Amino acid sequence: MITLSQLREYMIKQVEKDKEVKSKEVRGDSMEDALKTASIELDVPINRLQYEIIERGNKGVWGVGKKEWVLFVYEVVEKVSITNLIENVVHIEQPQIELEKDKDGEVFVRLTHDGVYLKITKPVGRGKPLQEKRALEQIHRRGVTRYDMTLISRVVKRAESKYIRIGEFDYNPINDATISVDIFDMEMKAYIEVTPPRLGGADLTYDNIIAILNNNGVVHGILEDEVRQFEDYPQYNSRFLIAEGSKPQNGSDAVVQYHFNKERGHIQLHEEGGRVDFKELNLIENVVAGQVLAKKTPPQKGIDGRTVTGKTIPAKSGNDVAIVIGKNVKLSEDGTTAISEINGQVMLLAGKINVEPIYTVNGDVNLQTGNILFLGTVIVKGSVLDGFSIKAAGNIEIKGNVGKCILDAEGDIIVHQGILGKNGGQVKTGKSVFSKFIEHARVEATDYVVVNEGILHSMVDANKKIICQGRRASIVGGKLRASEEINAKNLGSIAGTETVLEVGYDPSSKERLGSLDKKKTDIEKDLDEIELNIKTLLNLKKVQRKLSEEKQNYLTELSSKRDTIKTEVDLLNTEIDEIKAHLMSIKKQGKISASEKVFPGVKLYIRDAYLEVKNEFKFVTFIMENNNVRITKYEAIEEDFRRRIV
Repeated sequence: MITLSQLREYMIKQVEKDKEVKSKEVRGDSMEDALKTASIELDVPINRLQYEIIERGNKGVWGVGKKEWVLFVYEVVEKVSITNLIENVVHIEQPQIELEKDKDGEVFVRLTHDGVYLKITKPVGRGKPLQEKRALEQIHRRGVTRYDMTLISRVVKRAESKYIRIGEFDYNPINDATISVDIFDMEMKAYIEVTPPRLGGADLTYDNIIAILNNNGVVHGILEDEVRQFEDYPQYNSRFLIAEGSKPQNGSDAVVQYHFNKERGHIQLHEEGGRVDFKELNLIENVVAGQVLAKKTPPQKGIDGRTVTGKTIPAKSGNDVAIVIGKNVKLSEDGTTAISEINGQVMLLAGKINVEPIYTVNGDVNLQTGNILFLGTVIVKGSVLDGFSIKAAGNIEIKGNVGKCILDAEGDIIVHQGILGKNGGQVKTGKSVFSKFIEHARVEATDYVVVNEGILHSMVDANKKIICQGRRASIVGGKLRASEEINAKNLGSIAGTETVLEVGYDPSSKERLGSLDKKKTDIEKDLDEIELNIKTLLNLKKVQRKLSEEKQNYLTELSSKRDTIKTEVDLLNTEIDEIKAHLMSIKKQGKISASEKVFPGVKLYIRDAYLEVKNEFKFVTFIMENNNVRITKYEAIEEDFRRRIV
């Protein structure tokens, strides 16, 4: 690629070269003698000379009327095609440079078998129009004497850039310009070499050149612009590139684009508020069922090349690449798309795309693992250290202990050791919680909470049952709520620790009801204050008949706010009514049971009935009867729960 500055330098040098071209007007008894004389005087071989005939010679008869040949002879200088140069110039938006801003009109004379043709071009920019004298000089140099002067004047004046027949000459086909065709580079390039026409011979035309190329087997890649340029600016006795074959273009290979991070274990730290949270390592890449994991761009067919003689050069088509899938991944019918079949963790293992429904941590959840968020089941073979969280769309299973952490699962949470919340840990599940013990923690379960050693000073809610049965199974301190049943070996302690147990309603719904009631009360207070302010402004308006602009705007603002709050109160009332209807629909009254002892300090709520235990009881079940708590014989838990206790 050449730049405009390089092109400018070339053109300057070309002008200088043109000035240095050797030329001379010579005379001789024949054209050959004149050319030999020019070769000697210019010190240039004859095959590098180009000439124009100024005067035609004549042998005369017996020496009478003899006339010498007069030729204008100059050295042939090989020129670079300006078209090719322009095509390679680097495109520059500013400033735009016109290569031929100013150009004089030009004259072209062509001799063909049917006459003499003249073409005149218009000047460009501030270029000068061609003068009739110059046209006549060119015609005379070609040895033409029979022409229509009126027609020449008309052609020069119109300058239509078209060849017009203006005369005739004594045509001698033997003296036509000759052309040779050479094919090189494994038939990928063709060159022509042309000798100038002799006296009475015709010039080459575009159609002549094309026909000769075709006759010599050149049928592809002909540089038509170069042929047309050669027609007007012939280059004699030098090799001229006239055709180029087209190289084959191999097709591109198939490419698989993965829509996930292939580098498993690559740590990505996110900065929030100017601080990096080293617990958020993002080691897991979650996907959902139906998600596109990879797409393949099919291989492309190659484009065959052709030699200048028309032979086909076969191109290679691109290589195909298959999307290799493993577990829980399917391919589209056309094999170009990999789709996840389940929610889980996507991984590239041994070149196969897999989606694992289980994410396994081989040790503890700590700074090396960071917090875990997974659309499947998480198994931790160690413990979960303080300050970390696990959130899973499936189950969470912990082989060790759980510290002051957050566990949140849509499925079950299973802790093989215990939950040590330290008054800050929180465990929430969409199904059930199973643990050896729970201490100083907040636990919420949609179904069951099942423990086999004890629940100490914790807040535990279960929409169905809380079961605490084992050799040392006791519920001591805290507040436990269940819809159907609370069942433990011991309730409370000898020390009389306050232990609150509530059954007979949905604890999460009741808690939500409480928060809604509080929110409604606060909003209604705001509404009362707004109503009072509106009333005051309206009374003021009655007295003054008109409020100031500021007070009127305030009244409008208060009215709008009142409407918004009323709408919010209506929505709260709707949700409150729905929760109350749900609580009323619960048929089971609930029961609280102890398979060994119930100590004083235990407070029992069964729906609206209340009992504070002041004496020790053994092997009892508390139920509600006639809106009172009644003590009955102990009712054992179901066998299924015995098997499921960790």
